[in-house]
Amino acid sequence: MPSADPNRNILPVVKPACSTCRLRDLCLPIGLDQDGLGKLDMLINQRQRVRAGQHIYRASQPFHFLYAIRSGFFKSYDSGLDGQERIHSFHMGSEIMGLDAISTDRHTSSAVALEDGDVCEIPFSALEDLIRTVPTLQRQFHKIMSQEISKDQDVMKLLGSMTAEQRLAVLLVNLSARFAALGYSPTEIQLKMSREEIGNYLGLKLETVSRTFSKLQNDGLLAVERRSLRICDLDGLKRLIDFGRCDHS
Repeated sequence: MPSADPNRNILPVVKPACSTCRLRDLCLPIGLDQDGLGKLDMLINQRQRVRAGQHIYRASQPFHFLYAIRSGFFKSYDSGLDGQERIHSFHMGSEIMGLDAISTDRHTSSAVALEDGDVCEIPFSALEDLIRTVPTLQRQFHKIMSQEISKDQDVMKLLGSMTAEQRLAVLLVNLSARFAALGYSPTEIQLKMSREEIGNYLGLKLETVSRTFSKLQNDGLLAVERRSLRICDLDGLKRLIDFGRCDHS
């Protein structure tokens, strides 16, 4: 079966096994018994090593695969009528990319690696067949789709009415929770995206992003050294977000 983009420079690696993956309790296999895990193992096409700057798929390409992230950090984006990039989301381990293409059979966004990583290639047609016979997998897949939709909607609703400090706090608290779920420190974060990419995602100018990082650092909430970031007061960031919610309720 052809990959989604035969021209991309992605290195195929050994065939993965969900049953032995350290992320199995965060990804599609949640709740599956040994029989279900075995069937899912047979379905996964291959694990691929992706280099920083390389695309998993591009907007308008035919949809064949979903991609489960084993390691690395990615962004999804599209280009507006003016040709300017608009970042939709940032993705990391255990998350699944490509869900936006299910309704149209074509990718509506592009996904690119911000650092070297590994993804598992999941043939969607085969996954659909398996879902029909494994109710637990069906529930988990629907849960993942629902979480993806609600996550993006909730974040964008918050960002639409918040100050620059509150927008950046939303992103940092979100990243903290996602890193913690993967077993990493929730307060010591190595940012994989640039200040420009953060501004693009949050709807802020580059100078505003830089000024906002400095403001949060001066307030004692963060310690920032280039892309190395330490959250000094996670509760303080959360209070800043809650203040924004209350102020616009």
